[in-house]
Amino acid sequence: MAFLKTWRNLPLHIMIFPALALVLVYSYVPMAGIVIGFQNFLPGKGLFGSEWIGLENFRYLLDMPDTLQVLRNTLLIASLKIVVGEFFPIFVALLLNEVRKLWFKRGVQTLIYLPYFMSWVILGGILIDILSPSQGIVNQMLGWIGFEPVYFLGSNDWFPYTMVMSHVWKEFGFNTIVYLAILTSISPSLYEAAVIDGAGRWKQTLHVTLPGMVPIILLMTTLSLGNVLNAGFDQIFILYSPSVYDSGDIIDTLVFRTGLQNAQYGVATAVGLFKSVVSFLLISVSYIVSYRMANYRIF
Repeated sequence: MAFLKTWRNLPLHIMIFPALALVLVYSYVPMAGIVIGFQNFLPGKGLFGSEWIGLENFRYLLDMPDTLQVLRNTLLIASLKIVVGEFFPIFVALLLNEVRKLWFKRGVQTLIYLPYFMSWVILGGILIDILSPSQGIVNQMLGWIGFEPVYFLGSNDWFPYTMVMSHVWKEFGFNTIVYLAILTSISPSLYEAAVIDGAGRWKQTLHVTLPGMVPIILLMTTLSLGNVLNAGFDQIFILYSPSVYDSGDIIDTLVFRTGLQNAQYGVATAVGLFKSVVSFLLISVSYIVSYRMANYRIF
């Protein structure tokens, strides 16, 4: 019986092979390059000819003057993205859930979902134009009410928060749809019981809607813990400049500059390996927590 079942499912197994091959070629085979983090790697000598120096690249990393600042920037930006990125979709989903005009509701969903499909190359150009201190519409509006121009992308005080809010602008439409889908699964009988008890719309939201969303909110939050060291390379690389390195330089941009621009391949690999190990631990913890709190399981 087991053989017959496997034979019947053979076409499905064959369909997995291309995806499996891509994962092996692009995710597992490159892991051999981890040894570069323990070598004085020279491209001319390759993996097997470069000198083995053990943990020297990691010591050099810890001695770099910018390491702690880069780690602090990464944690700040990534943590704010997680917190604000969870709060804003919940808030918008609750507002849209109260809309009774279906055409308006769907129109708003489409508009807020649209940036999710755009790359940061496109959105970066849009943001540079919008936030320009001289020609940008945001600073023009601030000038109309008497404020001085704000250098959103050129000031260390503003740059991290600009990255957080622009990230939320791009991503919150997707999470909003996720939460709206959860709201449709809440039993209408709970709202009917609340109305009988005299609860208004605010009380229904507070005592029915939000408790029904709590398991998914906990799940989404705990799963996002694995991204606490992913502050968004593509976004920051496109929008930052040397003037905001003090507040905008993150682990991924440090790896890029160290490895590709300065040709310190061993140090860059050591930084990437450190980030990968920490992210793996955080993802493991997040899955354990999500299983304990929301009964979420991978398999």
